[in-house]
Amino acid sequence: MSPTRVLTGITTSGTPHLGNYVGAIRPAVAASRAPEVESFYFLADYHALIKVQDPARVQRSTLEIAATWLACGLEPDKVWFYRQSDVPEVQELTWFLTCVAGKGLLNRAHAYKAAVDKNREAGEDDDVGISAGLFMYPVLMAADILLFNANQVPVGRDQIQHIEMARDFGQRFNHLYGDHFVMPEAVIDENVATLPGLDGRKMSKSYDNTIPLFAPRETLKKLIYSIVTDSRAPGEPKDADSSNVFQLYQAFASNDETAAMRRAFADGIAWGEAKQALFERIDREISPLREKYDALIAQPAHIEAILRDGAQRLRARYARPTLDTLRSAVGLRDLSQAQVDGKAKITKATAPAFKQYREADGRFYFKFVDGDRLLAQSRAFDSARDAGTLIAGLKSGASGVDALFEASTSVDGVTQDDVREALAAVVEAEQEKSAQKA
Repeated sequence: MSPTRVLTGITTSGTPHLGNYVGAIRPAVAASRAPEVESFYFLADYHALIKVQDPARVQRSTLEIAATWLACGLEPDKVWFYRQSDVPEVQELTWFLTCVAGKGLLNRAHAYKAAVDKNREAGEDDDVGISAGLFMYPVLMAADILLFNANQVPVGRDQIQHIEMARDFGQRFNHLYGDHFVMPEAVIDENVATLPGLDGRKMSKSYDNTIPLFAPRETLKKLIYSIVTDSRAPGEPKDADSSNVFQLYQAFASNDETAAMRRAFADGIAWGEAKQALFERIDREISPLREKYDALIAQPAHIEAILRDGAQRLRARYARPTLDTLRSAVGLRDLSQAQVDGKAKITKATAPAFKQYREADGRFYFKFVDGDRLLAQSRAFDSARDAGTLIAGLKSGASGVDALFEASTSVDGVTQDDVREALAAVVEAEQEKSAQKA
């Protein structure tokens, strides 16, 4: 079977902190080592430009984040690790998708709506201070994902809408130009830890309450000792579950260590003692990574070479061939090819294919076609995922032709044998693709 493609974008707009490490970096690096997964990690520097207009900060953040992921164990020879701006095909695909993306759908994007609502509350015009970059952010994100036909995209709940929009844009493109994109799925890890910051709120650059991941040892200790606690005295029992110190400790400690610390809280451990234990436990894990980070950050040319090599190999393997196919699909073709009597002959692929799309009623449909011939028209689906799941089962052979008959209406002049024969051809073609990739 083909490996599952998992794509992760990392915005280059700040310095990584402990929350980033526990919630994203550490689990993502561990997941990248799974043998059945093809992992894509990219530094989203184009995205950073939407909210950061300080060139030095963008450059510095790119260097720091690249060094961080490498220091934490990401292996660039085993995953795709690249900088977004080194893959120009992303921008070309962004334009193709822009030309099929519905403005009405973009109007409903959470970030844009929030900015508009803020302007209205202030009595300003809806679009004051809102850039086209913010408005078009979902299209660029869709291009990042669809260019490599990513199967899964790990995101927070606030990003689920963007994955659904990527599916919508991909479906519209497929409907117009043929079956080119697979539909990505958002992956939400319910167990991802959210660390409290110095003030007890979620650790976030927005709150200025972070602990930098690779702060010098003495700085780390000073920051940990500044964590806000309550006024309970030494010897007085403390509630571990409501303690910022305990939550941070738990994110780094083993089960046995966590259980021991919970008992210490119940026994009335002093806050200074608890913070010292927290500092020692975090530093034990971070210290060797900090050494690697310091060595990497001192060699920016080495990091640059790693990123450029990753992008060069990725473009040759996937990006350029994909864009060549898409350019031809939309009609950006060599004018000297396929000429008949001085006129361009437009040819269509005759292989049977499924075309998924969304109608004005907001519901989802698909057609099963053989060239220009309609073989089956689906009923309405409430979600794109339901329609896509059925199509995936039909193409793989996991779902038989009866499932297609049940989900669609008959077409005049088309027999069930016609449909069976076409679906068998699709399954055979998919099996050949899988064999070639294996």
